[in-house]
Amino acid sequence: MTLHTNQGDIVIALNAAKAPHTVNSFDFLAGQKFFDGSHCHRLTTQGIYVLQCGDPTGTGTGGPGYQFKDENLNGAAYPAGTAAMANAGPNTNGSQFFLVYKDTTLPPSYTPFGTITSGLDVVTKIAAGGDDESNGAGDGRPKIDVVLEGVTVTAG
Repeated sequence: MTLHTNQGDIVIALNAAKAPHTVNSFDFLAGQKFFDGSHCHRLTTQGIYVLQCGDPTGTGTGGPGYQFKDENLNGAAYPAGTAAMANAGPNTNGSQFFLVYKDTTLPPSYTPFGTITSGLDVVTKIAAGGDDESNGAGDGRPKIDVVLEGVTVTAG
């Protein structure tokens, strides 16, 4: 999957074997151009180190109108380069996801569905720009605006 952003492309190797519902959902949403023009709305720079995207409203509350079950949680870890689903509790996956730019410790509650193979430098550059702390210290909108101009999923 390639996230075409205004800051550069981010390529993610999807793990369809361990997260088939998640990968199929991304394929469907990308085909519908669901993500096109959406802003990555959250950057955390303290405690956890993630850039969160996938909300068409840019508020952190939007989604595709459906939810699906968690996958691939047994032994889940979130080292730098991980792509995982954001959620509002168990089995509430939708369209929001996060990209880990620095090793992060989280409980195994977020479906890891892929690994960044190219473009981690893009995410790191965005993170270095900081956040506006609108959600508290080290948590808010990225100061460097990030727009998903398009998302493509190709068979690997």
